[in-house]
Amino acid sequence: MKQFLLFLWLSALSVLQADFLEPQEAFKPTVRFKAPAQIEVHMALGNNIYLYKDKFKATIASTFAIASIEMPEGELHDEDIVFTASPTIVLNLVRLGETTAEHVALTLSYQGCSAEGLCYQPIEQTFDVVIDPKNVLLKKSLVQVSQTDQIAQAFIEGSTALVILTFFGFGVLLAFTPCVFPMIPILSSIIVSQKGDMNAKRGFILSVVYVLAMATAYSFAGVLAGLFGSNIQVAMQNPWVISTFALLFVGLAMSMFGFFQIGLPASWQIKLSKTSDEASSKGGLLGVAAMGFLSALIVGPCVAPPLAGALVYIGQSGDALLGGAALFVLSLGMGIPLLLVGLGAGKWMPRPGGWMERVTHVFGVMMLAIAIWMLSRILDATLVMFLWAFLAVVSAVYLGALEPLKSRSWDALFKGVGIILLAYGLALFIGALSGGTNPLKPLGFHLATVSNQTPKLAFTTIGSSGELDALLAQHRGKPVMLDFYAKWCTSCNELEETTFADPRVLEALKDYVLIQADVTQNDAEHQALTKRFGLFGPPAILFFDAQGTHTKEAQIIGYIKPEALVAHVSKL
Repeated sequence: MKQFLLFLWLSALSVLQADFLEPQEAFKPTVRFKAPAQIEVHMALGNNIYLYKDKFKATIASTFAIASIEMPEGELHDEDIVFTASPTIVLNLVRLGETTAEHVALTLSYQGCSAEGLCYQPIEQTFDVVIDPKNVLLKKSLVQVSQTDQIAQAFIEGSTALVILTFFGFGVLLAFTPCVFPMIPILSSIIVSQKGDMNAKRGFILSVVYVLAMATAYSFAGVLAGLFGSNIQVAMQNPWVISTFALLFVGLAMSMFGFFQIGLPASWQIKLSKTSDEASSKGGLLGVAAMGFLSALIVGPCVAPPLAGALVYIGQSGDALLGGAALFVLSLGMGIPLLLVGLGAGKWMPRPGGWMERVTHVFGVMMLAIAIWMLSRILDATLVMFLWAFLAVVSAVYLGALEPLKSRSWDALFKGVGIILLAYGLALFIGALSGGTNPLKPLGFHLATVSNQTPKLAFTTIGSSGELDALLAQHRGKPVMLDFYAKWCTSCNELEETTFADPRVLEALKDYVLIQADVTQNDAEHQALTKRFGLFGPPAILFFDAQGTHTKEAQIIGYIKPEALVAHVSKL
């Protein structure tokens, strides 16, 4: 009897399994070239099979690209848009440069389910498509191209020397962005903390070592991001990493205040006394190089259009040599102000004495300020306000704000600065107690209650692709703007405070559904969402049309001014 029941169970199971189609039977894609510049993809679906619209992707690995994808509308099924009838999808082609190639490798990826309850794994297939390159227009002459793609296209069409020179110019422009500013006090403090006489030559050498290490880090991280799609700079925004680096700055500050000296143990110093000068010189340069390398990875992780363009080119072409060289000279251009700091420090540095001690203390305060700025990425904003208040009040006390004035020379100036710092520190403290979060507007909570302050853009926050797809399906028929944001991204915060608070921007985006992807934690969901749109990190602003289709050529990478964003939106 048991054997008979087992036979019936296996027979029933085999019948049930036979009802589900094999993947190659459920999905049968066919492709053909359609003059003048289209590839038609017909997805023949099996019985009771449906295909997810947003899971369909098409890529071409050649000197051609897909300018746009035309897809049927589909049907709503459990908050997802699906195709239940076999759809025909049209891929519009463009050329990225001059070519005579008549074959392209078209890769399709898609996923679907059976209405009987089985969902198939994602499928990827590659087809060899014969095309006519003569009728395929250049990309720049056919459609609007995003700034990132324009830069990636420059790698293909431009000469190596021109690309290198252009990226050096990009770097010089990026040197004046918020992501580079924190490196100036870091390098200045390193120079001040050096022992011995400081001159222009030595200061310049230290800054060159710092900038070369910074450029090496940017190139290393960039090449890996382009080849493997993993941004080391973003990964380094881990709370433990940031806390450790902030603690390092606190230690450097305490050393500058004279609480202790950072150096080798006394027993080691005795053993190395014969070569102390040489060891000191090498150790100093190695320390500066290490700080430059780490600063590039931890202090300034924001993504700008030139950086994103180079990464896109590396990822598409695999040419890490040219891409890495471009990133290296980009970083050298960003380091121009740092080189000037090193050159000027040796020339204008006060001689050893009382002045030198006060200058060292000032840079110690700057080290503490950088530590607080870094901790603001992971700590509550109100707690950060308390830390700023503490730093301002203690600095004011040190400058003699609460002591009687003994003379009217420099002491009077220091006391005046101290009183201002004391007032600012008290304002920060009051603002923190009242729930304030902006150190630049410590009493802003009061102003908001007595004045009609212009509101910022109201975003719906998401953290995964599933949440995004649900919102796109919910707001079908309306255009959508998606902002990629992270708390540790300086340019993202600048967008929040300036661009997204501008009345002109609010007016231009009044008909848009506003979504913000907060990728601060950089977990698996955040990484998948970022990778879905080919991004390497924030800031980035993406646009979707009324059908929920991502308009890639309209996306913005990096910071954008209010008037520029208004002009950009008006063209969509």
